[in-house]
Amino acid sequence: MDNDTKNARKAIVGVVVCLIILASIGGAMLVVRYFPLRHVGIIEKYSAQYGLDPAFVCAVINAESRFNDNAVSSAGASGLMQIMEDTAYWIAPQAGLTDFSYDQIFDPEVNIRLGCYYLSAYLNRFGSLENALCAYNAGGGRVESWLANPEYSSDGKNLDVIPFTETRDYVERVFTRMRVYEILLKIS
Repeated sequence: MDNDTKNARKAIVGVVVCLIILASIGGAMLVVRYFPLRHVGIIEKYSAQYGLDPAFVCAVINAESRFNDNAVSSAGASGLMQIMEDTAYWIAPQAGLTDFSYDQIFDPEVNIRLGCYYLSAYLNRFGSLENALCAYNAGGGRVESWLANPEYSSDGKNLDVIPFTETRDYVERVFTRMRVYEILLKIS
């Protein structure tokens, strides 16, 4: 093998190594952009307190606000876990918050505490993560009516069909993101 061939092979290997490094950096940048991970200590604290998987809570936060502490939806839901004002005032005393004011909803500690309590309450009420997510998105009353309807539930406990496209897509997004956060929480 002559020097020109050796140099050509070295150049090709160098280019391949550079491409692998660039792809890894690009992949990491995409993960950070689309799957941010903040407030892990708070998430772990309230996930443990309310019997939730932290990856599940992270996935809900990602789907609701992409970890934007100051997010406000067009419907008026606010904070990381997108909690409506009436709901927040209803949850706060049950979650042990005294002297709650809705302007606290942008405090990650308060928002995550309320959101975890709410998810846990729905999980206890409806018995599955899927039903709890449907209730979080569409309301508990709707989930009760869906479970009572044989078109949507064959056993009255699990949904065979989620009739709202928005809610069906929301549940799918959360479960997909949950798998990513299971990995991210292990390596963080």
